[in-house]
Amino acid sequence: MSKYQRKVLFSTSAGIALENMDIMFLAFSLSSIISTFGISGTQAGLIATVTNLGMLVGGIFFGLMADKYGRVKVFSQTVILFSIASLLMYFASNIYLVYLFRFIAGIGAGGEYGACMSLISETFPKKHLGKAASTAGIGAQVGAMLAAVLASLIIPLYGWKMLYVIGVLPVIMVLFIRRDLKEPEAFEKNKATGRKTSLLELFATPKIAWQTIGLSTMVTVQIAGYFGLMNWLPSIMQARLGLSVSGSSLWMVSTIVGMSIGMMTFGTVMDKIGPRRSFAIFLICSALSVYLLVLANNQWTLIAAAVVVGYFINGMYGGYGAVISRLYPTEVRATANNFIMNLGRAVGGFSSIVIGFLMDNYNLQAVILFLSIIYLISLTVLMTIPGVKELSEKA
Repeated sequence: MSKYQRKVLFSTSAGIALENMDIMFLAFSLSSIISTFGISGTQAGLIATVTNLGMLVGGIFFGLMADKYGRVKVFSQTVILFSIASLLMYFASNIYLVYLFRFIAGIGAGGEYGACMSLISETFPKKHLGKAASTAGIGAQVGAMLAAVLASLIIPLYGWKMLYVIGVLPVIMVLFIRRDLKEPEAFEKNKATGRKTSLLELFATPKIAWQTIGLSTMVTVQIAGYFGLMNWLPSIMQARLGLSVSGSSLWMVSTIVGMSIGMMTFGTVMDKIGPRRSFAIFLICSALSVYLLVLANNQWTLIAAAVVVGYFINGMYGGYGAVISRLYPTEVRATANNFIMNLGRAVGGFSSIVIGFLMDNYNLQAVILFLSIIYLISLTVLMTIPGVKELSEKA
């Protein structure tokens, strides 16, 4: 990599890490928020729903803005927006203000992804794009670990509101971004042509429309599997194996480590053999590997299973940004990344409700079967997207 490419990769990875750190703060502060405002579980669950809706709105709006005015500009603006919204949580005096501030944070967080992936795709050559996008995606896992560490240090001593004050620190990163990064040449050339950006471009022809719908479906499965594992399985395993909270936390860290290694592997493999075969291998292995969780009978076999499952189920995450960036032209690249990823987040986030229902009425085996089936559905959809096949043939 050149010195400038390293700056782009560091900046985008850091931005994605800090964005996910802010989003994950909710998971660690939710019980404290419930206690502070005396709200029900339903009201508490609505906080995450409102955040996801904000991400969808922000994804569409800032995607269009990034394609019209610039990747670096919008990247900076979205970081500032979710940072300020995080700080405002300190002043939330009722649950309705929490809803408002998390919706605003969602708008900023949802808008950042497309700008990051477009900036990467227009800075790195195609033959290294999978690895570059996957490396940036690892930032999300780093953010999750940062959130866990900060929550354990800050909440017991200073309360949950102080945790969100830390979320304003990414604003400092904006100074670095605006000083060292410039708009990609591909964007500047497209801007000079005066081509207009429109969300309708994602559905311009039947082929492109199905491509957009198919990729959104695959991302929905990706997010559903991620939230299903990260939100539910620690508590399930606490009950099933009699693990302590620290034991289940070790499971989560192991899963994140597996995910990060999987991302690096997937990016390299995708650059070598193309996205179609790479996604097919990982989706099949994801559908099979989740059954390892049923076989785990103690803490150490569970940790081993967590690494393997995390490796496959989230190794694909960074690959979506690379595929979307190659399939859609410069004038709608950020819009496509944001729309597809955030639609998947909004719909896939409901997997926690589905898994909760399956646990209440059935058992862990039903949850595992559900996860396995949705990965096979994603595999089926993958095989019907012509554009992905064409990219693989060029690999």
